[in-house]
Amino acid sequence: MIRKGRNTSVSSAVDHASPAAIHPLKADIRKQVLARRDALDPAERRSLSERIAKRLLALDAYRGADCVMVYASFGSEFETGDLIADLLARGKTLVLPRVERDSRALRLYSVQDPRGELEAGVWGIRQPRAELCPEVSASQLEFVLVPGVAFTRQCERLGYGGGYYDGFIRGLARRPPLIAPAFSLPILPELPAAEGDQKIDCVITEDATYGRVLA
Repeated sequence: MIRKGRNTSVSSAVDHASPAAIHPLKADIRKQVLARRDALDPAERRSLSERIAKRLLALDAYRGADCVMVYASFGSEFETGDLIADLLARGKTLVLPRVERDSRALRLYSVQDPRGELEAGVWGIRQPRAELCPEVSASQLEFVLVPGVAFTRQCERLGYGGGYYDGFIRGLARRPPLIAPAFSLPILPELPAAEGDQKIDCVITEDATYGRVLA
């Protein structure tokens, strides 16, 4: 399956991808996009993150949500620290995922003190310490921030390859707004899609909103 957006050279091979070629093609796109993202100057990445965070914080869906799931950013991702600080300051419930490798699933926990209640998990990503944080049902979520490597204007998503968020989205009995913050550089014209890949509702960059407009 081919998913289209706007023109760029990163995914030019997608048009001719066979089902057997989708997995290596995804891996190649990840490698290219991550190399470009990693090459961003740290000061520029911080500035872009601040601009995206400002747009996220203005969303009616975020402002009206009491229970918000985010992720602890790592590497060259959009920096989630400002969003986490804001939702805690507003008295919202902060929910962070914990990767369960054996079951290939995400378990959700409420976190009150990110500095004291997180530990390094899979791939070094900070995640809740299960012995300190109460578990939360996905049915309680009212706003979800979704990470990813690349996206299209139609809100298709290419993740890191573990399938954790695709499985999480498929399992939602009630779907809250699913929002991906992203720098503009990984907005691609198209993405290869396998069975089970899940779309999100909205992609927010430093200067654009794609998908369902929430504010």
